[in-house]
Amino acid sequence: MASKYLKYFVSLITKGSPYYLLKEAIKDSLNFKNKDYSNEMHIKAAINWLLNAQKANNDGGVSAMYSLYQGWHSSYSETTGYIIPTMFNYYHKAKGEKIKESAIRMADWELTKQLEEGAFPGGEKNGKELPIVFNTGQVIFGMVRAYQETKNEKYKNASIKAANWLVKIQNKNGCWDKFTYLNQVHTYNTRTAWALLKVNEITKNIKYKKAAIKNIEWALKQQENGWFKHNAFHEKQEPLLHTIAYSMQGILEVGINLKNKKYINAAKRAADTLLKKQRKNSSLPGSFDKDWKSSVSWSCLTGNSQTSIIWLRLYYLTKEKTYFDAAKKTNQYMKSAQDIKSLNKGIRGGIKGAFPIYGWYAPFCYPNWAAKFFIDSLMLEDDWGIADKLS
Repeated sequence: MASKYLKYFVSLITKGSPYYLLKEAIKDSLNFKNKDYSNEMHIKAAINWLLNAQKANNDGGVSAMYSLYQGWHSSYSETTGYIIPTMFNYYHKAKGEKIKESAIRMADWELTKQLEEGAFPGGEKNGKELPIVFNTGQVIFGMVRAYQETKNEKYKNASIKAANWLVKIQNKNGCWDKFTYLNQVHTYNTRTAWALLKVNEITKNIKYKKAAIKNIEWALKQQENGWFKHNAFHEKQEPLLHTIAYSMQGILEVGINLKNKKYINAAKRAADTLLKKQRKNSSLPGSFDKDWKSSVSWSCLTGNSQTSIIWLRLYYLTKEKTYFDAAKKTNQYMKSAQDIKSLNKGIRGGIKGAFPIYGWYAPFCYPNWAAKFFIDSLMLEDDWGIADKLS
């Protein structure tokens, strides 16, 4: 593999690319693995990375990612939203007040991002921020959790306003086909359905529950041999493990919440197939086609952690040790992909989008959502107490 990319690396050098970009690319091409430590050390390193990502823009939100080309990106509403529950979970584990304060700053920043109609933005056009269904759902997780932790009604009100917008624009068949990424239908919005159930929990308003069920029922019609149609960012793309895991987790968590075996079994069908796809190094391929074959050799690191979470949740439900063993192996692999000793704050404790770092998903970047799911998976492996607090 090293020889295959030699010319590419030389071209990067001649273009004056940063030292760390070359270093990480070469390390990955040689399949270099970092030393792994206790789960606690790796969790703490990733938490510190998120704190640095929050400081990057000094607005309360979390930088979307650290790029080896461009440095820290602007704060990202969607993923800051679901990072909030992770921070509160870690606060209860570590009892650090600065972690709680960090989560509240994130929530307060999100309030400034809410659009008039109740949605949260996912990009902009002609200088105007655009409402996006998936992003809105993910911020709801943060708003609900901030309300549960602080009892401040402003977070509850924001989650209700957002949920009302989602219910209003939902197609009668249960999907969301307006205000979506690239104006396409996405099965992974099952994670948005799960968010609506969170609002139902704090309001007892059954309309949110009904909307969530409608979406899951629609999503199950998209499932064939465990795989989901309409599950990529755009139709011609092979769905990422990342979006496959989004769909699985949404269906699974709604199933758990409603004690619905049909939903749980649908998620289990996909998760069981992925058990067979785990490679010798314990990673999973970055994407899968309708026959569960992958056209890529690289691994989607975010998707690895997400799948580990799903396997751990299934172990929690079934006590089938196969799930726990697979998740633990994946977490071990993920720890070896995290550099907790780097002198670069954008790298230290972060998780790459892909391994090798030049895979086509978030190439040469450390996304904040990769760190979030990495933390969730390790904490879930260590502490079943957070199982019902995941988002």
